[in-house]
Amino acid sequence: MLGPRQCGKSTLAKAIISEIENAVYLDLERPSDINKLTDPEAFFSLNADKLICLDEIQRVPELFPILRSVIDENRRNGQFIILGSASPDLIRQSSETLAGRVSYFELTPFLFKEISEHSSPNKLRKLWLRGGFPRSYLALDEKESFEWRLNFIRTFLERDIPQLGFRIPAKTLERFWKMCAHLHGQLLNSSKLGESLGVSHHTVRSYSDLLEQTFVLRVLRPYESNLKKRLIKSPKIYIRDTGLLHALLDIESHNELLGHPVYGASWEGFVIENILSVLPNWNAFFYRAASGSELDLVLEKGKRRIAVECKVSTSPTLNRGFWNAVKDLALREVWIIAPIRESYPGGRGVTVAPLEAFIDHLSNL
Repeated sequence: MLGPRQCGKSTLAKAIISEIENAVYLDLERPSDINKLTDPEAFFSLNADKLICLDEIQRVPELFPILRSVIDENRRNGQFIILGSASPDLIRQSSETLAGRVSYFELTPFLFKEISEHSSPNKLRKLWLRGGFPRSYLALDEKESFEWRLNFIRTFLERDIPQLGFRIPAKTLERFWKMCAHLHGQLLNSSKLGESLGVSHHTVRSYSDLLEQTFVLRVLRPYESNLKKRLIKSPKIYIRDTGLLHALLDIESHNELLGHPVYGASWEGFVIENILSVLPNWNAFFYRAASGSELDLVLEKGKRRIAVECKVSTSPTLNRGFWNAVKDLALREVWIIAPIRESYPGGRGVTVAPLEAFIDHLSNL
């Protein structure tokens, strides 16, 4: 089970193992639990008939070769629940692979479909502003939520990243993360960012890879096709949790968000994150041609394609670049996602809908 720190992985795992007799839970950030693994082979042998949960596995990546051996020896499913706050590649580093022996599940912070069974503009605005981290969303007021997110950012930079083995100065990575926040929903220009930070474009790419693999940055690739058009080849970047985005930009209230240049891009990232979390097995891209044709999101699986445009206005208008993009890609299913109450046809086969309606539609795919 993978996902960012504090998104609820431990809570979910404890709920699961509470239903299973004799399950064992180890928090690998607690010295007393790490001591139990001084001789890991002996520990796993002693508990061979139990479900073992290993929380924060990135703290002890050298366990992977032993896990592989134990799994192969016992030859039964459900021997371990492994929790990590970074991608498999980042956690594993040089350790043995568990390919063919492991199934991955990514847990995100709260999504809109998880906090409201029925359409609620207030809950939507709250989730959009505060983000989905449980302690941020459930805070008593906006001030407490904002302070929690600031503390999360500080701890992530000063403790979590060094624990993964990276020796990047916290201030440098913080500057980069804030630059990404200002570029939220825009193209990643590694050379320009590198000049601002005083590092090479290769270093910028390594920073973006690191934030992507720790689940706080989304890098959306451009759509590539054999169309005879000049297509933009640089990726777009988004801060995955809008609560963290707003904290990085010092946006504490919805009124401040309304007046900020990131307002439209913030909605775009919020919509995209909720959609992609529902469709983890679909390929996701954005489309932009040098001629100005553009779509925020193109979803593709097999021969099916769905296009999504995000509009923060309650009365969205569509420009020529949008219609040209629909024509370029010969799209038959196109949605406009806006903060409205009910869906309605937008003409030429386009549906304008609230986020909830589109997610309900996706759930039936």
